[in-house]
Amino acid sequence: MHKKDFDKWNEQKKKIHHSDLKDVFVKDREIWFCRMGENIGFEEDGKGDEFLRPVLVYKKFSKDVFLGIPLTTKEKKNIFHFSFEFKGKISTAILSQIRLFDKKRLKYKIGRVSPHDFENIKKKLIELIQ
Repeated sequence: MHKKDFDKWNEQKKKIHHSDLKDVFVKDREIWFCRMGENIGFEEDGKGDEFLRPVLVYKKFSKDVFLGIPLTTKEKKNIFHFSFEFKGKISTAILSQIRLFDKKRLKYKIGRVSPHDFENIKKKLIELIQ
């Protein structure tokens, strides 16, 4: 089992909380590397020194927060995941891990999901939560 470094994440989280990202704007369908952090149990974690993971912006709620879906490169075929092609590779939305994010967690944008794939992700998410 992976040993979690909550102390390291907590120090980064304090810095992120006090950061000011006035010039960062997100839009639905965008994919950003996001500081996911070190989380509890089976909640999805970020990776590397900055605890980063790509996240799909599902729905922007305000200039500061959005509903996001973490992504993985591991292809899984079940009700909890939806795989699609992004930049010539398979990317999988972890639908069961959808959550609210503050834009302060964002590191950099890597692109946008196609409108067709985004509509399919929406359909799969609705199926999952009904």
